[in-house]
Amino acid sequence: MTALPHHVPLAAQTRGERVESLHYGSAVVLSGDSATVYGDAETPFYPRSALKPLFAVGMLRAGLDLTDEQIALTAASHSGSEEHQRVALSTLATAGLGPEHLGNSIDLPYGTAERAAWLAAGHGPTQLAQNCSGKHSALVALCRLHGWPVEGYLSQNHPVYRLLTDTVIELTGETPAHISTDGCGTPVHALTLPALARGFARLAAADADTPEGRVAAAMRAHPELVAGEGRDVTTVMRTLDGAVAKDGFEGIQALALADGTAVALKIADGADRARMPITLALLAEHPTPVAHQLDSPALTDVLAPPAFGGGQIVGRLRALPRTARTVRH
Repeated sequence: MTALPHHVPLAAQTRGERVESLHYGSAVVLSGDSATVYGDAETPFYPRSALKPLFAVGMLRAGLDLTDEQIALTAASHSGSEEHQRVALSTLATAGLGPEHLGNSIDLPYGTAERAAWLAAGHGPTQLAQNCSGKHSALVALCRLHGWPVEGYLSQNHPVYRLLTDTVIELTGETPAHISTDGCGTPVHALTLPALARGFARLAAADADTPEGRVAAAMRAHPELVAGEGRDVTTVMRTLDGAVAKDGFEGIQALALADGTAVALKIADGADRARMPITLALLAEHPTPVAHQLDSPALTDVLAPPAFGGGQIVGRLRALPRTARTVRH
């Protein structure tokens, strides 16, 4: 096993007057020429699905012609709604392909409501319903465009593997410490948090006519495709002007603004609930064009998710103040 990361306390959930749970992690904020680090900026972490927007840039650079909806879904961990599946099918159809060409894992829709509706309609797990089908639809369409074999497109000796890896290196400015396999089968590159933040800053601040700018614009125009209704990533992009946000399994969050400010974080134990409250709290500590929007009622429960007792709110999960973000023995 490699050396353990040097995480620090970042958020706490209260119940009544007591702290019930404490979330440790690491985070970096890039603002102008400065970087503010909490915890570990040197240990590489797997960004998981937060890499999808970077992958989308690579596919556009390689000549894949996608609509804004299709680009947004390529960058998505979608909830599996009928609309999400429709857009994935449109990407496949344009390339003369179908769901049978997908190589991602099989699953039910990720969203709670979407999963319930899917099951109520009598459906089971499929590759199209799985949250990465937008990315995989674009990958097989790219294979068809270049005449690469569709079968085996997830193998390490396929041109797709090299394309995705080269794109990550170029956008983040860092050679991955390791490359493993993500849950859906694509490569996942171990990067430091500053590298992940740099990659997202490049997307969010890019000129509109570049592949980076096109991915950012598509995500901003269609936040409901990047995640789904009721999901925090969608809510945040709808509320904060110019925000480009993407979560990843195991407690990863990346967010950047059009001015180049970027946040990247990792929750130590992979818990999902703490990543966005911490991200927004860190963003609020720096002067940005969206500072006034962080007080929006739409973000109240995103900044401080409620804890319930007897059907009533009895506590909140909140990011810890700056002075508390140190390791205590």
